[in-house]
Amino acid sequence: MATRSKTRKTVLYLVLTVFLFAIDQATKAWALSTLPPFQGKPFIGEVLKFYLVWNDSAAFSIGFGATWIFTIISSVATLVVIWLMLRTPSKAWRLTLAILLAGVVGNLADRLFRAPGFPVGKVVDFLQLPFNFPVFNVADICITSSMTAVVILVMRGIKLGS
Repeated sequence: MATRSKTRKTVLYLVLTVFLFAIDQATKAWALSTLPPFQGKPFIGEVLKFYLVWNDSAAFSIGFGATWIFTIISSVATLVVIWLMLRTPSKAWRLTLAILLAGVVGNLADRLFRAPGFPVGKVVDFLQLPFNFPVFNVADICITSSMTAVVILVMRGIKLGS
């Protein structure tokens, strides 16, 4: 009975993952169909702008042009996150991993299915903060949020296996 309950709860976290992934992909589709490339458009004044670009590197343009490497890393990360999410009894960790999974899969989908093609597609980014902050997307928000949660969980002593 406990296994069935855990499975049901894990499915709920996976539903969250799918929901966040869908938001990521829908906002990218919106950006591609609405925004002109490489032109800033104020959204919340100068605090947040829409600025459509394509990214073939990792966060902060690390590894420029090595998209296929990030595709492999993201694929492995997806499997590891799912494995961890299925095994941890901690609700806080499952929630954190569900959000992380949405972000990793959101950007992985771009690398797999967007131009110039499998497995070197470019990630669609369209949100920009001031001060030359890198342009990002909803998947990046998921990844950053989950990593912030990881720091908080570790600092509070909440173990992945507890």
